[in-house]
Amino acid sequence: MKSNQPTRVMQIIARMNVGGPAILVADLMRNLDSSKFETRLVTGYCDENESDYLDEVATDISAIRVPGFGRSISIGKDLKAFFLLMREIRRFQPDVVHTHTAKAGVLGRVAAFFARPSAKRIHTFHGHLLHGYFDSRKVQILILVEKILGLLTYKFVAIGNVVKDDLTKAGIAKVNKFEVIYPGLQSLNLYPKLEARRTLGLDPEKIYLVYVGRLTQIKRPDRLIDLGRFLKANHPTAHIIIAGAGELLEELKMLSESESLPITFLGWRNDIDMILSASDTALLCSDNEGIPLTLIQASQAGLSIVSTNVGSVSDIVPDGVTGLLTEVSANGVIQGVSKLLDDPDLRARLGESGQMRARELFSSQTMVERHEELYSQSL
Repeated sequence: MKSNQPTRVMQIIARMNVGGPAILVADLMRNLDSSKFETRLVTGYCDENESDYLDEVATDISAIRVPGFGRSISIGKDLKAFFLLMREIRRFQPDVVHTHTAKAGVLGRVAAFFARPSAKRIHTFHGHLLHGYFDSRKVQILILVEKILGLLTYKFVAIGNVVKDDLTKAGIAKVNKFEVIYPGLQSLNLYPKLEARRTLGLDPEKIYLVYVGRLTQIKRPDRLIDLGRFLKANHPTAHIIIAGAGELLEELKMLSESESLPITFLGWRNDIDMILSASDTALLCSDNEGIPLTLIQASQAGLSIVSTNVGSVSDIVPDGVTGLLTEVSANGVIQGVSKLLDDPDLRARLGESGQMRARELFSSQTMVERHEELYSQSL
């Protein structure tokens, strides 16, 4: 590579479904210095019940679509996707191949090893699959696979300290092979609370608890139903807003409507800034997470947070500083919410602290600069 030529970086991700990995990859595609880096995005297709971030939001970003390179596992489709990945790598001749998410990490790194051995292979763990997905036998197989792939990997990126610690404790790689790069987001367009509530048709007097995310099993949205039952019986001025979609959406809606719970389902939305501006507290009730971007956005909007203490959530939400971390249960979430509902001053104080922390640690500019340094150092 001539010194005056830009570094070629290929981003590979199995699918760009609406969520943290897609948002971060899109941000890198938009904001890497084009005078120093030439980028290409290779991805697959979303499932029918998923929203595609490239179609819904990031319509300005072009991508090479690989058939069969999606969520589900199929030997035939995955083999086809593997050879198509090799073809695209040979065409682009990247200096760096950066993979995201588990399936892309496997197929992408192996394809790069054969198709472009000189490329530096980097893999980002936006979370991990060590907890909440598989039984212990499958987890051990997963760890073995990642250890083998680690031999083909120049550097790992973990998006939070707890994620990094979990992976190093599992023996996937030594600490010096990891970089922790926090996700960064563009600033939100915030609105006055009353204006946002008028726009959304919300009650100006209620306390709104907002959940933004996929309605899928690992996220445990069933705990929001339990919370709704608690609010109905104990806090009639509080109401839950759920902005998101997924395979559990219809089941949850039917259950909520049958019990007349104080829950409003908005479905997938592209006006999250307006929804957060109208809200008071953000919720997360997952069994496992990486470092959820929705909580960074909530902090940007000055919301207090109640979240189960999973993954690297604590990097965003130091307990008692920007929000409350709870045990991983419906009862834990209920206790956290109850504490904030009973103490408006605490809600306000946590929200203000969160806004300051988001500005300091989770900016898009910082994230992009850290990646530029990593790509340059790798060469």
